[in-house]
Amino acid sequence: MNWLNSEAFSLFGQRIMWSDMIGNVIGLTALALGWRRSIWTWPAQFVSGLILFAAFATAHLSGSAGKQIVVMLVAGYGFWQWNRGRRQAQDGSIAVRFATWRERGILLAAAALGTLAVGGLFTAYPALSWDPWPDAYIFVGTVVAMYAQARGMVEFWFAWLLVDLVGVPLNFANGFAFSGFVYVIYGALVLWGMRDWWLRSRRDARPVPEGAPA
Repeated sequence: MNWLNSEAFSLFGQRIMWSDMIGNVIGLTALALGWRRSIWTWPAQFVSGLILFAAFATAHLSGSAGKQIVVMLVAGYGFWQWNRGRRQAQDGSIAVRFATWRERGILLAAAALGTLAVGGLFTAYPALSWDPWPDAYIFVGTVVAMYAQARGMVEFWFAWLLVDLVGVPLNFANGFAFSGFVYVIYGALVLWGMRDWWLRSRRDARPVPEGAPA
């Protein structure tokens, strides 16, 4: 699997690695599928995590490889959750909604505490991460966003947007140029997806007319 960490090509003076390119293209596809509320978003996220795990493990980057294991586990949970709730909407598709204030508080607390815990771990063991606190922020933010997506919460798009704000400069700084470019595209997809889910949540919340099929 060493070829995953070899250079695919150069772009604007930046070295593009095969693992970085393939894993992130599949991840971008997963986000687009999430926008369309397709259950295939979760297998795509799992495959993206698997490719990046193989690349990082081969390069002996245990911290980065471990993060992909968590991403794959959350992807498995998301697939189970969406498969379980796919008939909740009136048209049989995935139902989406805004989180309650209590759920928002839990997500924010989990993000803050998770970032402190993971950042502390990365700081204590520098071999796990080159940039402990930004890396912890992105990792925890990604897990929180994926969990909110699994629960059909519109807020998951806001979480991805916050991850993007740190992910773009961090990836360019660490030499993962393709990830940086993809994160810019993520930003555009997030804004479009946010609008789509926002409108969808309002339609799903409308009461079913009496006598109409549920």
